[in-house]
Amino acid sequence: MARLERLAGAWHGVLAAGLAGALLSLAFAPVDWSWLAVAAPAVLFYVAAVAPRRQALQAGYAFGLGEFGVGVSWVFVSINEYGGAGPVLAALVTVLLVAGLALFPVLAVAAGRACGPGRTARLLLALPAAWLLVAWLRTWLLTGFPWLFLGYATLDTPLAGLAPVGGVLGLTAVLALLAGAVAWLAAAPSWRRGAYAAALAGLAAAGGVAGERASWTEAYGEPLSVALLQGSFAQDVKWDPSQLPRILERYARLTEAHLGADLIVWPETAVPRRFDRVAQPLEAVAGRVREAGGALVLGIPYRVAGAGGATLHNSVVAFGRERAVYHKRHLVPYGEYVPLRSLFGRSLDFLGAPLADYEPGPAPEPLRLGPELTLGATVCYEVAYPNAVRRTAAGADVLVNLSNDAWFGDSLAPHQHLQKARMRAAESGRWLLRATNTGITALIGPQGRVAARSPQFEVAALTGEVGRRRGATPYTRVGDAPLVTTAGAALLGLPLAAWYRRRARAGA
Repeated sequence: MARLERLAGAWHGVLAAGLAGALLSLAFAPVDWSWLAVAAPAVLFYVAAVAPRRQALQAGYAFGLGEFGVGVSWVFVSINEYGGAGPVLAALVTVLLVAGLALFPVLAVAAGRACGPGRTARLLLALPAAWLLVAWLRTWLLTGFPWLFLGYATLDTPLAGLAPVGGVLGLTAVLALLAGAVAWLAAAPSWRRGAYAAALAGLAAAGGVAGERASWTEAYGEPLSVALLQGSFAQDVKWDPSQLPRILERYARLTEAHLGADLIVWPETAVPRRFDRVAQPLEAVAGRVREAGGALVLGIPYRVAGAGGATLHNSVVAFGRERAVYHKRHLVPYGEYVPLRSLFGRSLDFLGAPLADYEPGPAPEPLRLGPELTLGATVCYEVAYPNAVRRTAAGADVLVNLSNDAWFGDSLAPHQHLQKARMRAAESGRWLLRATNTGITALIGPQGRVAARSPQFEVAALTGEVGRRRGATPYTRVGDAPLVTTAGAALLGLPLAAWYRRRARAGA
């Protein structure tokens, strides 16, 4: 073990951490090698605990470069192929993003080392707690980037039953604790340490099984027949004004073929024109759906006139017995608006929204389509934020997520995006209907399992039956606050406990 420690404290440890970070991406969709969500951070934790401080921080940065360099490589595809920036500028933006995101593992390593008074404390508590807190930080700092959380790798494992209890961050905490236990065992193998790691894994699995069997929410009423329409328009075609008649015709035709469904859903910005300019043909289609006894939900840019001037929103319009509108609240910087527009002017428009900068909507409320149906709506990237879904989940019968993953092409992103939607369904105990422009359109059950999905890059209509559900899961009720508070208290309590022990010994 002394030799292993020497290697971890040299450049070998930094290299191993970088490789582990790159391999971590394989723990997520579409590869789904879930065991890597424990093995990869275990490598980093081991190096962080035994190496000198400088090498430990370097290992943290190497891990971050590997993790985000592979895991969010789709950013290059979006900017190069669909942003029109060209490969050089797209590569520069991607490198800068990865370099910035890689600082988060460094922060976790620094905090874990600073608060852990010894290797055992670092591995079993300080580093896992710091990892969780940094993950939580990524949900809101600079508008947030909640991508590649360890917990997403658990969806097809026995641990998935813990999602309604602790959410994705709770599952991330469990995997970080397991990673710390594995690293602790590797630092000094013994049957006691092996038994501890095995007991921790067994306890987590048992909790997951128990959580899955619990009845957090219940079905009620008659099932809904739904049709999710996937128009499959390439991004450069979608925003070509000359293509609008073709787009409207395709969605109207697909809708006509599924009249009689209780709910028909079109994807995000299915109609790439302001609502006020195409309201008449859309009302005509919606009228046909209503006559057949159903409701129509679609994504479209929406202009709102106000005393301070008009604002443009990325919106969901629901045509039930009455019209209801949801304006996307959590916008993507540089994807849907350009921050500091007064400073940058039009120079960064290649990163921004195709029409103009969108404005965030007000606090979300469920979309009420009538007395029989209430929807919790999110648009595209919002489904990556647990709280964006949690705010309306308890008051919704069914969740809907409208997206346009054409921005990502044939990359990792659509698969990762679907995985996040699955976690939101599991956290809330609700069916989630995911309608996308080019795929992956999916019907997701209340335990996060995909009941049906469409092929990518094909015109498709995904049909099925889903159940209305009521009630609230523990996670929907309390969110992340108890978990984050506990982790923070544990991290701060370690150095205080060590100080108290030293003082007690000195007094003795």
